[in-house]
Amino acid sequence: MGNSVELSAPKDLTLPANPGFTQLESNMAEEPKFYHPDPSVVEYATVKEYDALYQRSITDREGFWAEQAEALDWYKKWDRVLDDSNKPFFKWFTGAKTNIVQNAIDRHLVTRNRNKLAIIWEGEPGDVHSYSYHALNREVSRFANILKAMGVKKGEIVTLYMPQLPELVFGMLACAKIGAAHSVVYGGFSADALRDRINDAQSRVVITADGGYRRGKPVDLKSIANEALKHCPTVEVCICVQRTGQPVYMENDRDYWYHDLYKLPVASPKCETEPMDAEDMLFLLYTSGSTGKPKGLVHTHGGYQVYASTTHKMVFDIKPEDRYWCAADPGWITGHSYIVYGPLINGTTLILYEGAPNHPYPNRWWSMIEKYGINILYTSPTAVRGLMRFGESWPAKHDLSSLRLLGSVGEPINPEAWRWYHRVIGGGRCPIMDTWWQTETGGFMITPLPITPLKPGSATKPFFGNECAVVDDHGKEVGPGEEGSLVIKNPWPGMARTVYKDPDRYQETYWSRYAAQGWYTVGDSAKRDEDGYFWIIGRIDDVIKVSGYRLGTAEIESALVGHPAVSEAAAIALPHELKGNAIHCYVILRANQSPSEDLAESLKNQVADHLGKIARPDGIVFVDSLPKTRSGKIMRRVLKARALGQDEGDLSTLEE
Repeated sequence: MGNSVELSAPKDLTLPANPGFTQLESNMAEEPKFYHPDPSVVEYATVKEYDALYQRSITDREGFWAEQAEALDWYKKWDRVLDDSNKPFFKWFTGAKTNIVQNAIDRHLVTRNRNKLAIIWEGEPGDVHSYSYHALNREVSRFANILKAMGVKKGEIVTLYMPQLPELVFGMLACAKIGAAHSVVYGGFSADALRDRINDAQSRVVITADGGYRRGKPVDLKSIANEALKHCPTVEVCICVQRTGQPVYMENDRDYWYHDLYKLPVASPKCETEPMDAEDMLFLLYTSGSTGKPKGLVHTHGGYQVYASTTHKMVFDIKPEDRYWCAADPGWITGHSYIVYGPLINGTTLILYEGAPNHPYPNRWWSMIEKYGINILYTSPTAVRGLMRFGESWPAKHDLSSLRLLGSVGEPINPEAWRWYHRVIGGGRCPIMDTWWQTETGGFMITPLPITPLKPGSATKPFFGNECAVVDDHGKEVGPGEEGSLVIKNPWPGMARTVYKDPDRYQETYWSRYAAQGWYTVGDSAKRDEDGYFWIIGRIDDVIKVSGYRLGTAEIESALVGHPAVSEAAAIALPHELKGNAIHCYVILRANQSPSEDLAESLKNQVADHLGKIARPDGIVFVDSLPKTRSGKIMRRVLKARALGQDEGDLSTLEE
């Protein structure tokens, strides 16, 4: 996995003396309306003015995106920036030839970035490996040649199910390099979830690992993959990376150790990058929907590379000397856009960490920031709240002065956690880039810049090129402070092109509600205040966000109903101090069954076994009936209102 080295902060790192915030306070007892950036942050920022550039990006959207695309390399330039002839199936940079690896690796090999560190990876036990852009190219080329030897062809979909190892990044880039699409399945998902995603993608090749480390213990992934592959008739090859060395079952003529293949002559360190059409599929990423079947969202080479790199560069004000850490998992869209593709296209040195944030002690992250001289930390409110529990003494043990910017992703961050993150981790000087976006959008949609005055809990204003609004059911914009549906009024380059093999579902899910206006329906409720700042409230449809991860209520309910004791079930989200939301389920038992604590525990385990531990319900309530509409739809909002002791609202459609 590369040479093991001990790394300290780069000695040539030059930053302004004390970038930070000046809180404008008229009364010390009151929080300021805005947290204004310190003049040194504005001075250091590349983008120094928002309003004029935003206005230009709206009035000449195609011109703005063409300008951003010019910063990248292309085998052949585009004929048209935007093709909107078949709405809502928009195409970007049509006629262009490119490959995202051309920009994430190849172009760096002929610049001073060649020997710059691309990845610093730290394993949970403390082992460290680093890769320059030159070394990254070698590893990706070897992996690409191994895939070619296994018969992987341009256009086919390879499924990856791995822990946070460098080989996960190599595998993703290797697929892209040879023109195959990757479908990364989060390593915390169950065998059933993995099986469904492999079968939908019809993958012939799967890449996994024996396991990884979490909280000091090896986690077994290969046995979960083996269980899934029993029910995946299309799979012919399974490549397994050895991480933990624990004994695992390897099936003859199907399973191959990566380290064995790596030693063969076929694993040459030289591989040509395959030129792709800008609209060719780069990856599939599955996200939970309001129906049981996860949606495979299709992202493409051309538009996605422009959007991911532009948003990353501008929002995090990326400089050549930065060390950047997105503490997410590459298995989610955050990892795709802001661990792998955006940072590498921008020639960034990125940090990758395998394990838990509080192992062996709650200072693991803070010690890594000090050790590597990290300048930018991008993480989730769940992680912030989890580390907040341990108090201020743990971060206080470490020098966090290298930090210039902080970020938040996955769900709205509550103001208390925002203030702690800003004050304790950022030393009161680091702006927090509180980003709102989705798997479907490919990149940030509403986000501050380092120059933006901030309000704790608000994602602030739209990124360049995006017109966003909060509207009622008829598409009329609601007033300041009023809740409504968040919509996006225009196409953007990073948008998912369709749902794999199901264009009707794409159109119905995202474009049907405001079809007359041609707007994209986000599925979140939101408010916009008198300053034009957006505040995201939560999901409108039947999707629950737990620790920033989206889980469909239908998937959870299906797992419960699969238990022999259960007749019917409903899942809702209730507020949770650490996770943002916790899953609570209401269960109607079959006639011969009786409620018990043991049964409740069994049902929680049933969901965890089917969907993964992230989906394990916090509470099971046994009931005799569920509130339903006359058409039979469960009214989950009524269950939620009852659980929270709130007004149940309009019950006119409730079944008698």
